Amino acid sequence: MIMIEYLGNKELLNVPKTAFLASSTILPEEVLNVYDWAIRMAKEGKCVISGFSSHLEREVFHFLAQGKQPIILVIARKMYKELPEELKEPLAQGRLLIISTSSAVRQSKATAHARNKYICELADQILFVGVTETSSLYELQQQWSNKLKCLPLY
Repeated sequence: MIMIEYLGNKELLNVPKTAFLASSTILPEEVLNVYDWAIRMAKEGKCVISGFSSHLEREVFHFLAQGKQPIILVIARKMYKELPEELKEPLAQGRLLIISTSSAVRQSKATAHARNKYICELADQILFVGVTETSSLYELQQQWSNKLKCLPLY
């Protein structure tokens, strides 16, 4: 059973959410498309939910943090004792919800998988990036194919 803890605006659970899950290995040509997508999401005010754990996911968070749209950060460890600086402003603005899905001190493969599954369950649509058959996200991508969102290539 997952232990869930919330910090921030729980009302964000009621808005349409697009999950963003990226493999740790991304082709360079995909990166620019993802940046464009993140900027578009920020401009359009669309809520993005992610663990913001992989390198590309963290970069997307930086784009989103500059916008005004809602963000849901799901962490695969216990809730922060001290909030990272980049989370303070969006939290104070009421446009950030942090969800902890584990009581573990550190993220592990198991807690990350449980977190990613939880993200897929909450999302209305899901954008997977860089997923191959050897990726840890592959199984989730197959399981949640009914919510897949494609990244426009423009």
